[in-house]
Amino acid sequence: MDESYISSPAGVLAVLCGIGALFFLLEEQTRWKLFNYFPPLIFIYAVPAVLSNTGILPNTSAVYDWLSSAVLPMLLVIMLLKVDVASTVRVMGRGIFVMLFGTAGVVLGAPIAFMLVKDRLPEDTWKAFGTLAGSWIGGTGNMAAVAEGLKTSPEGFGLAVVGDNLVYIIWLPILLGSKHFARLFNRFARVDSRRIAMLERAQIQTEAAHESVKMRHFLYLLFLGFVCTWAAESLSGRLPVLQPVLTASTWKILLITTLGLLLSLTPARRIPASHELAMALVYIFVANMGAKADVSGLSRSAGWFILACYVWIAVHGAFCVLGAYLLRVDVHSTAIASAANIGGAASAPVVAAHHNKRLVPVSILMALIGYAIGNYGAFLAAWLAFKVSG
Repeated sequence: MDESYISSPAGVLAVLCGIGALFFLLEEQTRWKLFNYFPPLIFIYAVPAVLSNTGILPNTSAVYDWLSSAVLPMLLVIMLLKVDVASTVRVMGRGIFVMLFGTAGVVLGAPIAFMLVKDRLPEDTWKAFGTLAGSWIGGTGNMAAVAEGLKTSPEGFGLAVVGDNLVYIIWLPILLGSKHFARLFNRFARVDSRRIAMLERAQIQTEAAHESVKMRHFLYLLFLGFVCTWAAESLSGRLPVLQPVLTASTWKILLITTLGLLLSLTPARRIPASHELAMALVYIFVANMGAKADVSGLSRSAGWFILACYVWIAVHGAFCVLGAYLLRVDVHSTAIASAANIGGAASAPVVAAHHNKRLVPVSILMALIGYAIGNYGAFLAAWLAFKVSG
């Protein structure tokens, strides 16, 4: 392909950032119902893909390499700072274990779904399943991190984005509608009525004052992020390799995740604006993956991949119901647990607000646990999918 119309690093970055800003601005200002079904994420991936496949943006750029090698690991550290495992377990109790049942459904559902369609998909599509597992256990940041660790192709990442969103528009209404079956579900799960009262009282424990953001806070965050990235890069090349999943790039992401969780146990977790900064950078990375994608490769595999995703989400749902039954957990906590997996911090509060507004704070805590375990679980899901690919 001839040189693209926009090829300078500054120009490429301007376009990637501008696309992200544009669609979030449109969502906020227009309130279009379109965004209820197709959130900004899918446009932030798709528009750069169109631009790069029509020669406006390049398919390869030093900017893309830099975003993958330096910015993604740094933002992952920053994203994990707010995780508070101890508080979440204390507040949600058995609800956390229902979420872990859901996580197990995602991990085990990946090889089951992949096995059904593997003959219809490219050989390395198991990486796309691992990438989507990152989103379905944690969130968009985990999806980006796992894609980098597995070296998922831009087309595989695109499949994960499409599958994520097309399942979400079906699964979210199911989670919201489950409220109407609360009495029946709670009788089925043999729920103690005192559990709901306990969750509502827990709201006070999760509320905290927010410190105003100062310039120095961004310096703190960038320093911590880049120091951990440097340390992970130094260590990852010295650790044993088990192809094709446990490579140096996978070790780097796992080390970054562990360092971020360790920092969340320190006063660093109180630095304000860490989550907001991390998520802004995540969407720039998503736009960068779109710009590297070959649209023709994406379209050939999409139908079978999406079919597998619906099988996969059914396995996840069955595990959530099983966990609720075994642990006697109410439908509200079960729906929030699933939303914390499949939709992450963006969806769990929406589901919680629909079921019981007092559960919104604890839903956010639960979603943060997904961030903590998302990378570990997704790499396991990828390994299982790879094992059935042969």
